[in-house]
Amino acid sequence: MYTHILIPTDGTDASVHAIDTGIRLAAQLHARVHALHVLPPLPAVSFIADMVQGDACKRRSIEHAQEYLDEVREKAQAAGVPCDAEYVFDNRPYAAIAGAATKHHCDLIVMDAHTHNGIERLMLSNVAHKVILCCDVPVLVCH
Repeated sequence: MYTHILIPTDGTDASVHAIDTGIRLAAQLHARVHALHVLPPLPAVSFIADMVQGDACKRRSIEHAQEYLDEVREKAQAAGVPCDAEYVFDNRPYAAIAGAATKHHCDLIVMDAHTHNGIERLMLSNVAHKVILCCDVPVLVCH
């Protein structure tokens, strides 16, 4: 059935449920997982400030990304599931997720149902919704 599951994580509590679900599913299917964290590109002002200060903001963002990905790796290892992981910079998380699914030949995406409130919801800013719309890979959305 599914052999390679993509699990995007943003480090929130909501994504932990999706991580656990994806890893349990991978263990049952004898599949492997690929964990992904999408970092927003640094705005020009932050970029210039970091050049002067020495990339501190970028380093902190990458350290947080590694922590989130390490959490997935540890859970996968505990479940006996092969796992690789990466972080990417993109201001469109849904596009990065769809791109990673294609790049790594994933046949399922397991992600949280992070929803926004108010006007953001009306403007379809929900990342999971956008992934479903722009990706050919099935998406399991966890609540």
